[in-house]
Amino acid sequence: MSSTESSSRTTDKSPRQQVDRLLVGLRWRRLEEPLGFIKVLQWLFAIFAFGSCGSYSGETGATVRCNNEAKDVSTILVSFGYPFRLNRVQYEMPLCDDESTSKTMHLMGDFSAPAEFFVTLGIFSFFYTIAALVLYLRFHNIYTENRRFPLVDFCVTVSFTFFWLVAAAAWGKGLTDVKGATRPSSLTAAMSVCHGEEAVCSAGATPSMGLANISVLFGFISFFLWAGNCWFVFKETPWHGQGQDQGQGAGQESAAEQGAVEKQ
Repeated sequence: MSSTESSSRTTDKSPRQQVDRLLVGLRWRRLEEPLGFIKVLQWLFAIFAFGSCGSYSGETGATVRCNNEAKDVSTILVSFGYPFRLNRVQYEMPLCDDESTSKTMHLMGDFSAPAEFFVTLGIFSFFYTIAALVLYLRFHNIYTENRRFPLVDFCVTVSFTFFWLVAAAAWGKGLTDVKGATRPSSLTAAMSVCHGEEAVCSAGATPSMGLANISVLFGFISFFLWAGNCWFVFKETPWHGQGQDQGQGAGQESAAEQGAVEKQ
């Protein structure tokens, strides 16, 4: 019984000991340095960016009032959201004739490409910043001793900077098109019943785009964070040290030449 109890205790303590060792090995003071602090900001704003875009949902609408007394006022409510494939969103357009009651219609446009690219980039940024923070805080000696890690980090940082600029600009343009396609005036313009004299159409619910607008703002903030971090990551690469060595060598050569001229 004692052997089994001791073995169970050792097995229970081993995961805890591993977690304790991992937490003890983390050097939290590196978060006070620009290299670690900016990574935390990148991690946070990546969550804000893909979370605000991926969780968006809105509603637009219109009202149709037929001139004949047989039909009442019809209220149309259309819900839409991420990934903004509006051409797949259906709604029923009322008809004012006596033969049929409604007709199935769709919103206009497919804006899923910029939205999905924006969210996907935010998710990849989220996972990369986690891996980079673990490397900075727990295995910083490996990061500084191995020259490949700073070079890879610099190349990835430059790539994410470019992709964030493209994603934020593309999603900003896509969001503008989404706003135009989901306006109540666009909804009434697409319904044929509103073009005749048999019905009177008016605008209904206007979609609130606040969360979507914030996602674009988070995208551009992420771009500036990644762009600013390029310099701090570049300082860790061998290229920065080579530039300083060349500058010091050129300064020593110029000083030697000046001394030789003064002696002559």
